[in-house]
Amino acid sequence: MSPELVAELEEIAQAEGCELWHVEFKGGRLRVILDHPEAVTLAHCEHVSKQVSNLLDVEDFGQGRYTLEVSSPGLDRQLYRPRDYERFLGHLARVTFRPPEDPTRKTVVGRMERFEDGVLTLVEDRGVDKKTRRPQTATHEIPLSTIEVARLEIEL
Repeated sequence: MSPELVAELEEIAQAEGCELWHVEFKGGRLRVILDHPEAVTLAHCEHVSKQVSNLLDVEDFGQGRYTLEVSSPGLDRQLYRPRDYERFLGHLARVTFRPPEDPTRKTVVGRMERFEDGVLTLVEDRGVDKKTRRPQTATHEIPLSTIEVARLEIEL
């Protein structure tokens, strides 16, 4: 997808008071994911969908037939950019990554404590030690370049 088209999609989202969280074209589906400081409403999605449809009717984005889907990122939103990790520091996340020293995929659920120089610090809760009755944790330093998928976990 061209940077020019993404820039136009960002403008459409901003005109609705939203942020373009993510856009992707996969399997004949153009997914436009919006975020809003309070909440993405059905009205936001409708207005952005109409604007994007009008834009794509005029501009051929070179992908042939497609289905347009406009939605919110949800409570278990996927994190894509460095600023996403920075914004949600302190939140619980499920991160799947491949450590550079070990090609085996690993998934860890932990609290995002720090994001600095492209490295995410994730603190995993490992329960309470039965003998000492102290909380046990493991700290993971995960380079962004090794992360395959990171999603916020829903906390109740």
